[in-house]
Amino acid sequence: MPFRIKLTLYILGGMLLLPLVGPLVVPIPSLANTTTIEQLAGPDSLFVGLGELSVHYQERGEGEPVVVLLHGFGASLFSWREVMAPLAAYGRVVAFDRPAFGLTSRPLPGEWTENPYTPEAQVRLLIALLDELNISQAILVGNSAGGTIAVQAALAHPERVAGLVLVGAAIYAGGGAPAWVRPLLGTPQLDRIGPLISRQLAGEAGANLIRAAWFDPTQITPEIWEGYRKPLRVENWDRALWELTKASREAQLEGRLGGIHVPTLVVSGAEDRIVPLSQSQRLAQEIPGASLTVLPRCGHVPQEECPLAFMEAVSAWLARLPALFRAVPTQ
Repeated sequence: MPFRIKLTLYILGGMLLLPLVGPLVVPIPSLANTTTIEQLAGPDSLFVGLGELSVHYQERGEGEPVVVLLHGFGASLFSWREVMAPLAAYGRVVAFDRPAFGLTSRPLPGEWTENPYTPEAQVRLLIALLDELNISQAILVGNSAGGTIAVQAALAHPERVAGLVLVGAAIYAGGGAPAWVRPLLGTPQLDRIGPLISRQLAGEAGANLIRAAWFDPTQITPEIWEGYRKPLRVENWDRALWELTKASREAQLEGRLGGIHVPTLVVSGAEDRIVPLSQSQRLAQEIPGASLTVLPRCGHVPQEECPLAFMEAVSAWLARLPALFRAVPTQ
């Protein structure tokens, strides 16, 4: 065989192998400027051990109703800072960091008996937290992907859910990787470079995601930026986020929403660019008896961008709940 043909075959073979071998030899630099969760914890931080996880949470108020807050993707309990105290006027409020976010610990493969990042494990974690905190029944308030977990919990454990407030809930799309993509995520090539993909959240891609969540991004103060970036100083946050990405999948809740039989309020920012208003309108129609409130000049995180309007909507809804809950705030 002539040399030039051999050389051409070698080059073509190398080109075919490069996508397979290249990611396996790409150097993965260590995260810079990481610190411990303990150093990032604030004076209101509480921690509880649940399985292999140390779950970070905060509490306000006491009594009933008990309201549990579930944040969305890329966020943390920080996203509820504007409404925790107002909600505590009605009863006990608990916000916690879901696995892979905030200051909840981030176990990696080999450190768990059950993958804590799957949707099923996140629902079990929620119920375990209720058990640990002696909460027999709670109103679940979920924003975006947190709304997905809230709905899944209401379907799997209806006896533990007194009501739902679904805020720009990601029910019909955006809950995770499509089925055809998931096998690719676990390949050695993608598994190796996955943390590098996750690190995009710390750069302009993450900043654009936050801006997209607000109707008016000029309201995002330096303190808010810092609140979102703070958990990105936790060691292995990138690897844990990749594990969450691998474990995620579309919720496939269509057709099951009629099985929800608890009081439900659907809240949507009129200018939500992440979960469009049309999806929240559909959600309110498909959950029996659900109410819909649309907040003008608000985006995907109305509890942050429009906290007064958000609290007006939630307060009016709470006042209509059964008498076993307080109809007016405590003084």
